[in-house]
Amino acid sequence: MAWNNQSVITEFILQGLSSSWELQIFYFLFFSIVYAATVLGNLLIMLTIVSEPRLHSPMYFLLGNLSFIDMSLASFATPKMIADFLSDHKAISFEGCITQIFFLHLLGGAEIVLLISMSFDRYVAICKPLRYLTIMSRRMCVGFVTLSWIVGIFHAMSQLAFTVNLPFCGPNEVDSFFCDLPLVIKLACVDTYILGVFMISTSGMIALVCFILLVISYTVILVTVRQRSSGGSSKALSTCSAHFTVVTLFFGPCIFIYVWPFTNFPIDKVLSVFYTIFTPLLNPVIYTLRNKDVKGSMRKLSSHVFKSRKTDHNP
Repeated sequence: MAWNNQSVITEFILQGLSSSWELQIFYFLFFSIVYAATVLGNLLIMLTIVSEPRLHSPMYFLLGNLSFIDMSLASFATPKMIADFLSDHKAISFEGCITQIFFLHLLGGAEIVLLISMSFDRYVAICKPLRYLTIMSRRMCVGFVTLSWIVGIFHAMSQLAFTVNLPFCGPNEVDSFFCDLPLVIKLACVDTYILGVFMISTSGMIALVCFILLVISYTVILVTVRQRSSGGSSKALSTCSAHFTVVTLFFGPCIFIYVWPFTNFPIDKVLSVFYTIFTPLLNPVIYTLRNKDVKGSMRKLSSHVFKSRKTDHNP
């Protein structure tokens, strides 16, 4: 695939979610609220984990990093989408489009590795509890987080290695609210079948294989939990259920979109909204509602903040 970059297109037009002005106003208000809730929710989780000593454990360290990735995943395209709802010309530069693709695959690859790391953490905690702190040392946790970003960078670079040199000479309309690789490569002036196959093998199949491995992993964990009847096992079951819910919400849409890149389904746009906007919002909700330690620490943090503000206003 030795193509010369003969692109004459300097920008792409994003078709967005709807052409109806009334719906765009509704979407502007709705997604503004969702985005604000996503950022604030994930920030609250990170702040709670950092400020509460009893949450300074491997599981919550990984959870805090997951919240950071989710907040970033919600931010790479959503602010522009919200601004575009009030614009008639929904354009993005060629460089901006490539940047969106890079961060989507960077953050997606990093989240996949982090979710696998969290699965391993739960496996060690439940199946090897006496060796938990030895295996899941601080060095191991930092290593997992570092590995997630390294994998994310290499994955993103591999996706863009050939894409940046594709010739684009028209049309330039992307049927989405952000630049995604399956949609952008279809606009190239050359046959992109080989690139599509490469994308399936690196994005779709990797997501599918990792999801299957995670399902097997959590199945082993849940079987182990069911053999116990203590309160600790009940707590472990609740935590693993929350983790598995997050895994399903993240991998489901990704697998559907990237395993069939040559076919454009009407539901693709809905799934894109789901895994780039709603999943980063649902993650903090799921983890806080299913985790008593996090909820208790959040209440403690909020009460401390309110008391401090009250003291400041009443010297």
